[in-house]
Amino acid sequence: MEFETATFGAGCFWCIDAVLRKLKGVEKVESGFSGGHIKNPPYREVVQGRTGHAEVAQVTFNPDIISYQELLEIFFQVHDPTTLNRQGADVGTHYRSMILTHSPKQEDTAVKMKSEIDSSGIFEDPIVTEIKKFEAFYPAEEVHQDFYNRNEGMPYCTFVIKPKVDKLKRLFADKLN
Repeated sequence: MEFETATFGAGCFWCIDAVLRKLKGVEKVESGFSGGHIKNPPYREVVQGRTGHAEVAQVTFNPDIISYQELLEIFFQVHDPTTLNRQGADVGTHYRSMILTHSPKQEDTAVKMKSEIDSSGIFEDPIVTEIKKFEAFYPAEEVHQDFYNRNEGMPYCTFVIKPKVDKLKRLFADKLN
């Protein structure tokens, strides 16, 4: 069995991290930064828009249990891929929707799925998700790792992350641990 890696930006990394951790076939999830122009950016610099990075979650998964295409389907359903540089009240380029591809096959799959979903009419507005080749990933500080599971009672977790987790449970119950 050989694991694969996928990297997704879906607004705040706490949200996509929480969703990915609940899936069968997911071996590891790490919150961090990607897509910017400096190495090892500190969180404070990223959220001030100084580094060009997006908040992302990098997932290691078993493609025999969950496919990259299934991860993409979940990604497109648990966040709003039609809002540029924002998710709800979270605003800034570091909250942009993006898929960082680790292979030509991932790139082809992501481009095709984005096009299919965009033309399907599921969303009223066009999908603005950026698709680009993965270059580097920088893990966020430990306080950001597995944030939802360690802080479920916080208002942000209750009002922003939990609805995404609930949507995952509703739409993809067969994919859950």
